[in-house]
Amino acid sequence: MGGLSDIFKKFFPKKEKKTIEAVEALRVDFKRRYHHFKLLLSANNKSLEIMADIEKMLSGERPFGMSYIRANCTAVSVNVFRMITNLARLAPGKYGALTGRFNEIQNRIDGLLVWKGDTADQRRVIALEDIDSQMADLVGSKMANLGELRKHVDINIPTGFAITAAAFRYFIEYNDLQAEIHQRIQSADAANIEALYTLSAELQQLIIRSKIPDDLSRAIMDAWERMETRDGKPLTAALRSSALGEDVAGSSFAGQYRSELNVGVDTIFQAYKEVLASKYSLAAISYRLNRGFRDEDISMCVGCMTMVNAQAGGVIYSRNPVNRGDDTIFVNAVWGLPKSVVDGSDTCDIFVVSRKVPLKIINREIRQKNRKYVCHPMEGVCRFELAGPLRDQPSVTEGQVLQLARIALDLEAYYNRPQDIEWAIDATGTIFILQCRPLQQIETVTKRVPPVSITVDGKTIISRGGITASPGVACGKVFYADKGGDMLGFPQGGVLVTRQALPRWASLLNRAAAVVTEQGGFAGHLANVAREFQVPALFGISGIMDRMQNGDLVTVDADGCAVYQGRVDSILGPLSPKRNFMAGSPVYRILQEAGRWIVPLHLLDPDATDFIPSKCLTFHDITRFIHEKAVQEMFNFGREHDFLERSSKQLYYNVPMQWWVLNLDDGFREEVRGKYARLDNIVSIPMLSFWEGFAAVPWDGPPGIDGKGLMSVMFQSTVNPALNSGVRSRFADRNYFMISKNFCTLSSRLGYHFSTMEALVSKRVVENYISFQFKGGAADDHRRLKRVHFIKDILQDYGFRVDVKEDHLIARVEGFPMGHMQDCLKILGYLTLHTRQLDAIMANTDAVGYYRNKIKKDIQTMIPSMLEAPYSMDEP
Repeated sequence: MGGLSDIFKKFFPKKEKKTIEAVEALRVDFKRRYHHFKLLLSANNKSLEIMADIEKMLSGERPFGMSYIRANCTAVSVNVFRMITNLARLAPGKYGALTGRFNEIQNRIDGLLVWKGDTADQRRVIALEDIDSQMADLVGSKMANLGELRKHVDINIPTGFAITAAAFRYFIEYNDLQAEIHQRIQSADAANIEALYTLSAELQQLIIRSKIPDDLSRAIMDAWERMETRDGKPLTAALRSSALGEDVAGSSFAGQYRSELNVGVDTIFQAYKEVLASKYSLAAISYRLNRGFRDEDISMCVGCMTMVNAQAGGVIYSRNPVNRGDDTIFVNAVWGLPKSVVDGSDTCDIFVVSRKVPLKIINREIRQKNRKYVCHPMEGVCRFELAGPLRDQPSVTEGQVLQLARIALDLEAYYNRPQDIEWAIDATGTIFILQCRPLQQIETVTKRVPPVSITVDGKTIISRGGITASPGVACGKVFYADKGGDMLGFPQGGVLVTRQALPRWASLLNRAAAVVTEQGGFAGHLANVAREFQVPALFGISGIMDRMQNGDLVTVDADGCAVYQGRVDSILGPLSPKRNFMAGSPVYRILQEAGRWIVPLHLLDPDATDFIPSKCLTFHDITRFIHEKAVQEMFNFGREHDFLERSSKQLYYNVPMQWWVLNLDDGFREEVRGKYARLDNIVSIPMLSFWEGFAAVPWDGPPGIDGKGLMSVMFQSTVNPALNSGVRSRFADRNYFMISKNFCTLSSRLGYHFSTMEALVSKRVVENYISFQFKGGAADDHRRLKRVHFIKDILQDYGFRVDVKEDHLIARVEGFPMGHMQDCLKILGYLTLHTRQLDAIMANTDAVGYYRNKIKKDIQTMIPSMLEAPYSMDEP
């Protein structure tokens, strides 16, 4: 610290008649400004990190929810405002217009985050006969569809009523739950399945322990009594979820919520809360996260309908769900309630019906049905194990199959699209429709028949057969799951192997390579979600869990109904790009809209006339503007105090360009007298590392340019004003280092390209970072863009995180020990010198290959440790 006092004595001799107090005041002012400058840089780095992460999220790298959006919009706002505040302290009164631009952008973002989902209709209970398809925002799609069909299609639907979205919001508000729910969701780690598991349990208990308001209880009881009056007898009911967003095209929410069956009047309120609580089942939370639904957009409506004591039940697909070109009708049926079809807990009979008139059954698979679910005489549901001939007999007659097929055609014609229909047949033979929703279809599957031999490509066939629940081929390691707790250890890219195709396993589909089950069919909830997430699924392979071991590498061919030992490349084919399942979803659109006010960068040239606060259209523009002005203000401090030319020293080094160094604090070993600073007197760790790389290998001079490259440079030099040396700013004429012992910032223009570098390197690993930006060139857009990607590839090879937008590159590395950070700075120093004018030869493949190999060899020679072994995070 004594060095700085000596510098001030040098710069302000007695002849300037400055008192000691005045000099000390100037010194304190300088230290204060440097403090604000460092705070500004820290906020800038955090802002850029958030912006880069938002762009990654929008590319589909991982799922996110509203908690992510709110947290990151808040964080970027806070850091941009900190930058504005610290710039104001560096230059009071000069950039006041930034606050107005900040407020305008912030208001735009805030408007996107305000929930606008309340409906004007605040009815809490509505009879089914008063419901139609226009009321989906009030009663949910499931009940809206049933109400519509009851009014306009001649089919049997149980009597009932809906407990609405308004009732759900009233329940939440009455118990003051929303703030608590938001707080818990906000604090949970969405990428950690164990954290989501805990969150799910806590939120469900929060709802179940809450009280239903008395006036809502009375409204429900009044509707129950009217329903009993219409049926003319005491009854039990099925309480089914009908959440907003459920069963709409493109997002089924299949099996994510709870249904309570055969509920009596004494338990209806408990059952209602159980269904409400299922909004926060693990599967539902995971599904919403992966499909991009806001928590506040999903109000849990509940349908209460007379219970059908089914003798048989199941699901109809009016077309083939795994083959868009197949228009046959699929009737899936079991004995008793349709529960075991929809939850995948047992195999079912499958009847395939041709839609040509007259309807005809063209295929039937009568499977062994091991159990059936029936209504208990009092309340609830009983499971009976089937024995004797009944389990091998068809659960419906051919006449009933054809009748069900005709209903499917009627419903498809009414909605003008394929339908997924849940049905039940009571003791009198009457068919009731319990649910009707759009059928999610996927492209045609080409069936492959596994060869007769026991090996393919030298790989043993573990099993043949089963049902293609979701098409595709995938490879991964086997992971057995039998109970809910098993899912906590499920690995990314694992093959889920389980006995029953239960809906709860849907929470793992965003991480699963494939699913294999012993029971279940393609009509169950898990199959629906697997198709939605494009995860290959092969169901109904008896005894498959006994033929594989946990951790075995297997290839699942759901198209060919086979499982192979090891990896079978001949059927895997090329890896398809991962689909962004969130694209177009409500949450995705909100981040997309918010991102338009945060991420794009419009201010690129600091010498342009429109590089002003009023042209800052995004937070990124504001950070770019502030960063540029902050660097200028640090130098302006010296100039305004007759301090700059004597305080910034020209680096004494044999290179054909000017390098100037401003010592911010303790970057010099001792006081520098005169105009020049020698390298051996500089102790700034990051600057010395950068310079070591810069000077390690002599520059060979400009690359040989062909005729086209030369013409490109000449043309750009005449039409691009940014390349005109006559209009450059004083900060572009020279290359400036600002240094302290552990900090360095560089603003550089070499030839026609611009670069900036900031680095903080010390023994405090957590604080270490390097930020590097590169832009420009004298060649045309195509060549400049190729050079930026050329540099990007090199930096990524050495662990930098790199983002490129047009010809602007931003690279970052952080959180590594000092030695590794120094090596990274050497690479940046080397590239700053040796990528000069390479844009001119980027259309020459041979020349590009030569320079790529040369640069790689030079870096290996300069820093062999970068390739030998990574640095330990525990290194001192």
